[in-house]
Amino acid sequence: MRNEELDAELSDLGSAEEFLDYFEIDYDPKVVMVNRLHILQRFHDYLEMKSRMPVAGQSWWDFYTGELKKAYMDFVQSDALTEKVFKVFKTNQPTFVPLEDVLS
Repeated sequence: MRNEELDAELSDLGSAEEFLDYFEIDYDPKVVMVNRLHILQRFHDYLEMKSRMPVAGQSWWDFYTGELKKAYMDFVQSDALTEKVFKVFKTNQPTFVPLEDVLS
């Protein structure tokens, strides 16, 4: 079970920069500007993996810090198209969005 107090604090954070600052992770603003949603989604994905839990003696804060740093580094060393975090990047077929969906 996750640390509810830490999760409550995280619920107040809204941007990738806020998360990185909260966990005191140094970052390149240029990398974050281009990949902010990808970084946050990858962080979420890492936290949702059943096999990922703090190791014995590791705090939840340290665990979350490590997972966020790993998510950020994925996009320092690669790019969104290669990492394929979102469904739109996972398909080789063109994506069609009806005009009425865009306008609504």
